[in-house]
Amino acid sequence: MSSHRPFGLPAAIAAVLLLTAAGCSSTDAKASVPVPSPPAEEAALCQALAKELPDTVAGLERNDPEPGSELTAGWGDAAIVLRCGVPRPEKMSDPQSHGISVDGVRWMLEQPEGGGPRFTSVYRKTYVEVTLDERYAHDASPLTALAAPVEKAVPCSLECD
Repeated sequence: MSSHRPFGLPAAIAAVLLLTAAGCSSTDAKASVPVPSPPAEEAALCQALAKELPDTVAGLERNDPEPGSELTAGWGDAAIVLRCGVPRPEKMSDPQSHGISVDGVRWMLEQPEGGGPRFTSVYRKTYVEVTLDERYAHDASPLTALAAPVEKAVPCSLECD
């Protein structure tokens, strides 16, 4: 003789909670990044840049980090994060620092420990920082989608070329 025990309300609630939790993966969470605090003139340039940024970069959809701000933008699951109005990086004073030029915008390259590359615009009226995750360790191609908006919205502070 077998004993049949009904599923019951507590088990049904547990099943619903389990299904709900399974539907919420860590990729649903927004990345969190510090929002820069530039002077008003630089913040205005960043607001203009925010209006020019593309919906996709390197095939990744726009997914802005938290807290929401016109000074930050993101694509993918924090694969590409842009912060506008950041302070001047100390590394810019290093004559050995490396840089690249992408479609008229010059960028200084930094390689932080345990992450992908970080690029900061140079010779512009405010600094724009783009951080890429590890999959872009040797690939600066996402900068091609961001160079035109930076060039349009953030004027040169010196001779750009």
